Amino acid sequence: MSMYESEDVLDLIVVGGGVMGLFTAYHASAAFGRVAVLERGTIGDPTTASYGRTRSYRKDYLDPVYARLADDAIALWTDFERVTGTHVLVRCGCMNIASASITPDMSSTYAQLSTDTLQRLGLAPRTLRAEQLQQQYPYLRADVGFLDDAAGLVDLAAVTKALLRTLETRKVAVHENVETSAVTQDGELVRVHTDAGDFLGRKVVITAGHGTNGVLDLLPGCELQVPITRDRPSEAKYFVPPPDVRGQFTSDVMPVIAYLDTGVYVHPIVEGVMDAVKIGYYNPPDIPRGRTGIDDIADFVAQCLPGLAGAEFSDVLDVDQCDYDLVADDDFVLGQVPGFANVFVGVGWRGTGYKFAPLVGRVLFQLALQDGTVYDISRFDPARFTSSTGKPVPS
Repeated sequence: MSMYESEDVLDLIVVGGGVMGLFTAYHASAAFGRVAVLERGTIGDPTTASYGRTRSYRKDYLDPVYARLADDAIALWTDFERVTGTHVLVRCGCMNIASASITPDMSSTYAQLSTDTLQRLGLAPRTLRAEQLQQQYPYLRADVGFLDDAAGLVDLAAVTKALLRTLETRKVAVHENVETSAVTQDGELVRVHTDAGDFLGRKVVITAGHGTNGVLDLLPGCELQVPITRDRPSEAKYFVPPPDVRGQFTSDVMPVIAYLDTGVYVHPIVEGVMDAVKIGYYNPPDIPRGRTGIDDIADFVAQCLPGLAGAEFSDVLDVDQCDYDLVADDDFVLGQVPGFANVFVGVGWRGTGYKFAPLVGRVLFQLALQDGTVYDISRFDPARFTSSTGKPVPS
């Protein structure tokens, strides 16, 4: 008789029920029948990074690795819609803009450099010049726009609802308000001790966001500590256009607009999801902010979105605030926990991670239960933050 015969041995235990953890369970449960998710709080907690109304999905990165992965993620989002029978993507497009009056060296703008990257990958967006922009988007002032029609917004509430419904159908146990007190090796298995009892599994995946280091601390002898910091946009506001022009700002005609040299992104109105234009001002990881005369959202509206100059506006104080977990070197942390053959971790999504969720979940599932992933994730190796690599550990 096996020593575990009297216990229910799970194929996979996911610690952390944000979107990355839920997508890990989603992919795993399509192939394996014994999967559980342990969430310290509640699924969809407004204080977590994967909660809100909308996030953009796009592939306009300067780094070709991220651009390529983002393109793969879009295909996985589409597949998720097909499998779950839901519509979670708002296919409004995403346009990067630039103006010589704001960024005189137009060849070095984020819009141009990201377009150059996408062109090399065969994923080039459409180019719109000033006259075309003025005609199609009369509220906007820019010298050039690069529009990716395959990008847009993700409806976060629809994603969470579809994930939970699918996991329930597949009999995945999702445990909320569970406090993990220890994670120990039990022979070839891993035992997760919680205030709701013990969970015994073949593999464990940690997707606990800002709580990741706390879970890693529970692994005896674990050297890994990820240098994570918490960040939010410096400013975020809702703009309500006057009724006579509201139709210009809805997602059926207005794309996501980004001017990342200035640190600004704009989300259109999405009927039934968000009844205002959302503008955020943040610190993009790819290009340092502060290279322009745009110091806040008011400056951006005055110079780039004059069509909203007279609109009513208010601060974003509700569930649609963004919450980011940033890593010191601005790269994902994704892979096996050093020293633990059956424990894996995913964290540090650079403030742009939600769009990658179906891909991250697939990678973590493949690492844990399929003995490796089809993706080259060597640069994301968690071991770079341990002293055993022989490399300096960032403080």
